[in-house]
Amino acid sequence: MARYTGPVCRLCRREKVKLFLKGAKCESTACPVERRPYPPGEHGRDRARQGSEYLAQLREKQKARRIYGVLEQQFRNLYDEASRQSGITGENLLRMLELRLDNITFRAKWGVSRNQARQLVSHGHVQVNGKRVTIPSYRVRVGDVVALDPGARDQITIRQNLDTIDRPLPGWLEAEENGNQVRVRIAPVREQIDTPVREQLIVELYSK
Repeated sequence: MARYTGPVCRLCRREKVKLFLKGAKCESTACPVERRPYPPGEHGRDRARQGSEYLAQLREKQKARRIYGVLEQQFRNLYDEASRQSGITGENLLRMLELRLDNITFRAKWGVSRNQARQLVSHGHVQVNGKRVTIPSYRVRVGDVVALDPGARDQITIRQNLDTIDRPLPGWLEAEENGNQVRVRIAPVREQIDTPVREQLIVELYSK
């Protein structure tokens, strides 16, 4: 499975905003974005002053990709599918990203970050409708039940995450069995997605 394996704090600095890719570190004073709020590299300070319409669109696309941990071709395929659906393309895209299994695992507070949630899925610790699914990009549907595998419910890391993470559960999910299971109540709408992305800029970029 292809994935980014470089320093994730560098990604946050490149976008000049916290993408919350490392869990607790992002909330602490050790976060590099707090100490060096400009792009990485020798000419990072100079790049921070540059700007154009295309650059704004590109950075918004890159930000969305990095928040959800999606590779370029995967993201383009999702956009193409979103553009073929009825409704607003940008909102369709965000909805599909939110319905990824690794994102729901993150939203359920089983993982402190989407990277950790993706690892839980890949290692077989998550079930969909009673069946183990190990594909992080698996798209969950309305009415599906996503649950921790019985053998994973007592893991120290997962229990600690459930007990300490104060991230609110989005309104389109419903927690069951003391947080060990969530049900997809409805398809998420834009007002229920707190991802700090201007999706219209992404649409404008791909529409060129």
